[in-house]
Amino acid sequence: MTGTQETPVALLHGVGLDATMWAPVQDALGRESIAIDLPGHGQQPPLTEPVTLQEMADDVLARLPERSHLVGFSLGALIAQHIARFHPGRVKTLTCVSSVCRRTDAERSAVSARLASAEADFPATVEASIDRWYSGTAVPQSVVDATRRTLAANDVQSFVHAYRVFALGDRAIGNELSRIGVPALAITGEHDPGSTPEMTRRLAAAIPGAKAAVVPGARHMLPVQDADVLARAINEFIKDSEGERA
Repeated sequence: MTGTQETPVALLHGVGLDATMWAPVQDALGRESIAIDLPGHGQQPPLTEPVTLQEMADDVLARLPERSHLVGFSLGALIAQHIARFHPGRVKTLTCVSSVCRRTDAERSAVSARLASAEADFPATVEASIDRWYSGTAVPQSVVDATRRTLAANDVQSFVHAYRVFALGDRAIGNELSRIGVPALAITGEHDPGSTPEMTRRLAAAIPGAKAAVVPGARHMLPVQDADVLARAINEFIKDSEGERA
């Protein structure tokens, strides 16, 4: 650490979740952090009409610290990328956790099918998400059940509006990634079926100077499944970017 005022870490969650998902990571970081509810999530009012990635990013930006080490997970990563691109003075470093990037036709078809499922049968979408995120992991059942409760508590229409941004947001930011100028890290789980290691390598290749990391054995909910590993990666990346290492 230096003797100067520490730049906080700001944490943005994924679609259907809320700021509380970051608690294990915040405990492990050992530095000042703030977790923010995305529009339509947690303590924020439900989304009542379609929104864009830019609108969600602008909403989040108004509630961020003046400058932060910005960490986004899944949908939160797309929002973080937008903020880093268009408001670089507010972002000291960018960490994209379990992020999609420039989906292929097949990947777009898969997420479009999940969006249609959410509109048609939300309870089934909740269960499919839980299975996709946690199947085969050692995450305690109590934690899995807590995630299920958070998902199930969503206003369905609000969830659909947010999920549509997640489904289309990589198109909105994809052509802008090469213009992100802050230090960036892309990290995901080895077994994440949606935000795959290939996507993380795609993202790191698209952002100048970005680093890529893949956590062995992890699925999509990396901040929950391997909070200590993720926190260590974030801390090491921040120290590297600030030249704090001896």
